[in-house]
Amino acid sequence: MCSSDLSIPMSETAELRNDWKLEEVETLFDLPFNDLIFQAQTIHRMTFDPNKVQVSTLMSIKTGGCSEDCSYCSQSARNSTDLEREKLAEVSAVLEAAREAKRSGSSRFCMGAAWRNPKSKDMERLLTMVSGVKALGMETCMTLGMLTDHQAQKLKKAGLDYYNHNLDTSEAYYGEVVTTRTYQDRLDTLEHVRDAGLNICSGGIVGMGESRQDRAGLLATLANLPKQPDSVPINRLVKVAGTPLDDMESLEELDPLEFVRTIAVARILMPKSWVRLSAGRESMSEELQALCFASGANSIFSGEQLLTTPNAGEESDASLFAKLGLEALAGEEVVLG
Repeated sequence: MCSSDLSIPMSETAELRNDWKLEEVETLFDLPFNDLIFQAQTIHRMTFDPNKVQVSTLMSIKTGGCSEDCSYCSQSARNSTDLEREKLAEVSAVLEAAREAKRSGSSRFCMGAAWRNPKSKDMERLLTMVSGVKALGMETCMTLGMLTDHQAQKLKKAGLDYYNHNLDTSEAYYGEVVTTRTYQDRLDTLEHVRDAGLNICSGGIVGMGESRQDRAGLLATLANLPKQPDSVPINRLVKVAGTPLDDMESLEELDPLEFVRTIAVARILMPKSWVRLSAGRESMSEELQALCFASGANSIFSGEQLLTTPNAGEESDASLFAKLGLEALAGEEVVLG
């Protein structure tokens, strides 16, 4: 039987849906691999240039000492890692890093702080960072933990373009990963960000011991938000010594082809979102990354490090882009359809 004889749920347009049922998403995950990749690539081409990749740079502006208990995180004060706690960076250091990122080809500069939520005393410096990076002609992004309505509005006024706040995993599996912040807390922050008119960057981490149904649940939740995320980072777990997930002897690395399936389903569900290969890319082969790009991934983080974990370097990325005929997207991001 050829694939044309199969009953495959194939979208003919890149129309956005916010009513995905979990069963529908699981059906996509279960498709024959070639059919799934074909569908994802077809939808990708309806909306984006398939040979252009948006490149972002991520800087840790405040490292370590976070009060949350995220079981994957090197920056949690509750985990026994060797990470040294640092204070909030000076504005001048952040702006110099942003200039270097722009010279290296990044169009977006992301700033991350290890906090449960930003304090009032830190807001002025954060706002100055945003306006300074914006003045360099770059897109701005921050991840600072939970936000209030007022904080989101102030960041928007300062020139922030994107706010990152990941859901991490499905609501059903969430309690296995984090206990100090509820799933609803995360959804509330996304609501504050959305109401302020900021672009949402939200995704999750795979390979934490969750099931395929959990991966489907995460993507369904993201796709069914009132406004789908503008960027969807898909992180592949990086085990960090001293964290609970590193100590789980039963935790096996996620199968690479299952990771590709996750990218492809994200593209189908969220056709106009930037699907980003995030943490874990330094351990991915060129072949695996190529499959991810073919499945609809069109954004990466550049540089040697992502907050506290290693990342594929610029030379490696340049070599891979040359082999695949990919180009870094310059200037404003443009969605075709």
